[in-house]
Amino acid sequence: MLTVFNHLHTVHHGKVEMFRGQLVPCFEVPARADYVLRELQERNLGPIESPAEFDGSAFARVHSSRYLDFLANAWDEWVALDPANAERDAFPSYWPIRTFRSDVLPASFAARMGLFSYDAGTPLTSGTWRAARAGACCALTAASHVLKGARAAFALTRPPGHHAGPDFFGGYCFLNNAAIAAQALRDAGVDRVAVLDIDYHHGNGTQAIFYDRADVQFTSIHGDPHTEYPYYLGYADERGAGGGLGFNRNLPLPRGTGFEQWREALIEALRGIAAFKAGALVVSLGLDTFEGDPIAGFTLATPDYLRIGEDLARAGLPTVFVFEGGYAVAEVGANAVNVLEGFMQQAG
Repeated sequence: MLTVFNHLHTVHHGKVEMFRGQLVPCFEVPARADYVLRELQERNLGPIESPAEFDGSAFARVHSSRYLDFLANAWDEWVALDPANAERDAFPSYWPIRTFRSDVLPASFAARMGLFSYDAGTPLTSGTWRAARAGACCALTAASHVLKGARAAFALTRPPGHHAGPDFFGGYCFLNNAAIAAQALRDAGVDRVAVLDIDYHHGNGTQAIFYDRADVQFTSIHGDPHTEYPYYLGYADERGAGGGLGFNRNLPLPRGTGFEQWREALIEALRGIAAFKAGALVVSLGLDTFEGDPIAGFTLATPDYLRIGEDLARAGLPTVFVFEGGYAVAEVGANAVNVLEGFMQQAG
């Protein structure tokens, strides 16, 4: 399987994040992608290439222009406020929640940062835009290979993307790589695209992007938002809106879920994708379902990820894999590559 690797991912490296009331070292670190790359190389799973360059028009198909403008210029604005800011990451301090206006773009940088974010755990760094932009190009490059006839391709990049919505960042995510890939497949003529999110945390950003559309089906298997991040989306009764009603499916599971029950949800999700008659599949490949993940609560073991890859291959669809979460750093490489290897073995 071809892997498109973001060599710029290391320029996004947050110092700390807010977690349960205190500043702690970031869970989302460069070593996550590096462990996956090392495992790919050790198993010789296929060629590894750098992404092609794409202009911002592909990003603008799923993200608002004012949001993209903010991300592109945020670091320079942050440092312009105080040269000392160059030594510390930027975090939001204010949010326009219920009854507040969001249509007016404030002049204040702090106010704009709050307008375009939804949590205090996602540091914006000097390299965030460069890393996120290159990551989106990885997803587009992987999609382009699938469009040319590849059975599957893997976009190995960070920061992850599935929590990023049309005009907001959070959950370590800035550009929604899976959504950008799905839209690129649609724009290239694939009539129906399915996005399957198997990260422990609900892909609220992807859901928000496609919620009122019938041409992209979104399905997510995740921790129950009654108790798990992102809390405010991911319930089973969220089925889409308008023309998209019935094309959004959430399969929340309780903390402590093991592989047997989780796999039942996967099979159910794949049945729905088959009924949708998708022409291509995008997988948000989160590995924080692993039993040792420090910020999640399922109990999947490393061999289980081979079975997941096999099940995904049985869908019989051209597939773009996009790397998302997984914070048990030492194990994330084996878990991610097990999915890909299982897929390749089953696909033949």
